[in-house]
Amino acid sequence: MRKQIIKNLVIDKLVDAEISGEEALELKVENIDAFKLKQLELEHELKLKELEIRKEDEFKLKELEMKEMEKRKEDELKLKQAELEMRERLEMDKKEKEDVFKLKELEMKERLEMEKMKIEMVKEESNTKVQPKSEYFDAAKNIRLVPRFVKKTVDKYFPQFEKIAHNLNWPKPYWTTMLQKCF
Repeated sequence: MRKQIIKNLVIDKLVDAEISGEEALELKVENIDAFKLKQLELEHELKLKELEIRKEDEFKLKELEMKEMEKRKEDELKLKQAELEMRERLEMDKKEKEDVFKLKELEMKERLEMEKMKIEMVKEESNTKVQPKSEYFDAAKNIRLVPRFVKKTVDKYFPQFEKIAHNLNWPKPYWTTMLQKCF
């Protein structure tokens, strides 16, 4: 407070002595009483508190933003994990379906092979059963050519029968019939 008074007196004396111009009077400080000074201090403290509160609010806001970002990252990570799990499930399902398809394909091939074999067997049977008249085998005519069976020479009988059957071109399905007629 004293400094202000001294400063004002110095400015007045300099202007009176015409050392300084009248514009120096603007530099004069008015006397501020203790009440105004206290009010200014309180206003200053209020502004500081407001700044502090703003900084705290900004800090809290940044913390919230950080938490939200972390939550988003966690959610994204969970989403990626769920996508990976879904892809793995889809791949496993695809592999299972492929395996089932391959198994069914193998079963179908087996069935096809069995059907082919059945057809071939039916063809062979039909070929032996229905022969043209030129290839017709008459067992009654050829029975007299079968050698007689003698129990003592069993081990020679079958090779001898086979030799005769080959030489006379007897169809193999009739061999058993020819053998039965001898016994």
